[in-house]
Amino acid sequence: MTAPQDHKRVNDILLGPIERPALQWLAAHAPAWMTPDKLTAIGVVGALLIFLSYLATAIHPAFLWLASLGFLINWYGDSLDGTLARYRKIQRPKYGFFIDHTVDAFTETLIVLGLGLSIYVTFNVAALALIGYLMLSVFVYVRTFVDGVFQISYSKLGPTEVRVILVALNTAMFFFGVRTVNLPFGQFTLYDIPVALIALILFVIFAVSTWTKARELAAIDRPPKPGQGT
Repeated sequence: MTAPQDHKRVNDILLGPIERPALQWLAAHAPAWMTPDKLTAIGVVGALLIFLSYLATAIHPAFLWLASLGFLINWYGDSLDGTLARYRKIQRPKYGFFIDHTVDAFTETLIVLGLGLSIYVTFNVAALALIGYLMLSVFVYVRTFVDGVFQISYSKLGPTEVRVILVALNTAMFFFGVRTVNLPFGQFTLYDIPVALIALILFVIFAVSTWTKARELAAIDRPPKPGQGT
């Protein structure tokens, strides 16, 4: 088992070549009064704005643009807090790890539930995406504890790419409006398809990653021979 500061961080995302220099620049130019905790709070504010904006789409679809602004604010706070701590060399490994990822669970729940409570995505489909996200989060945290690898990205996809996908979805929802399709098992919106696809991808990644890691650990951590351990 390893301490939080010893974990290997894997974040090989598609937008990494753009995001990493941007975050370094933002950290270097952040005002002295800005702290990692304040950035974490800003990320929560962004998630709350997304949630409320999705609810308000029942009043007017223009609130989708406000939701997209919320994603930018959420990215700024959530992605920069750790970068700023590392840039200023003020890391608090245990506290930072705990706060960052418990807050992540809260904000992602807000965002996905907000999407499911909007007029554009069926609540059940959004709930499946949330379940998939939380299951994969459990895998990531358990793996971090077991072998010291904190893997944020899978197949070049990470939280930043998911935000971009959802902003693109917001744009499509604004321009095309509510579209429904009748299927043998019920009526769904056109936007349920990409959300359901995200949920399916999360379930597949969880299942494959869990199976692969379990086999690796079984080969390393063999059961004791009869008579041992007594």
